[in-house]
Amino acid sequence: MSEPNPYKPGEYEWGPGQQPPAGAPGYGYPQQPTLPAGVPLPPPPPPQVPGPQLVLGDISVVGDQIMTPAGPMPLKGASWNVMDMSRTEEKISTTGIVLAVVFFVFCFLGLLFLLMKEKRTTGFIQVTVTSGGRYHSTMIPAHGPETLHWVMGQLNYARSLSM
Repeated sequence: MSEPNPYKPGEYEWGPGQQPPAGAPGYGYPQQPTLPAGVPLPPPPPPQVPGPQLVLGDISVVGDQIMTPAGPMPLKGASWNVMDMSRTEEKISTTGIVLAVVFFVFCFLGLLFLLMKEKRTTGFIQVTVTSGGRYHSTMIPAHGPETLHWVMGQLNYARSLSM
């Protein structure tokens, strides 16, 4: 520790005050370009990757193309169709039947429980697209009566993009 400095004075000095010679690789964070006033430039925006404008089942509209599992189709001039293959059933609930039997003893008051109904929607909504001599069809499960209205809204938007 007490050995003298092996380097000649002025030949080598270390510390944060020194700048590396021109062309030498720098260490640390890369220097950010600045404006003449010393204000750093904002970073460039990230590249925009086009995302799907519309997704219906396995059909996606990206830019000016319709992407399907069978391959892309041109968006312009595409023909879109929808077919509702769902059904809504209405029946007396099991709870209503049990309560009607239990409360039948009280002056037929239990018969009001037979008015308890439950609705159940089953089936699919089929969406088809034809463009560029190709055809693709997809089935969207119907979870309720409002599913058809949602699909029709998306389909009308797809039709407006196809013009």
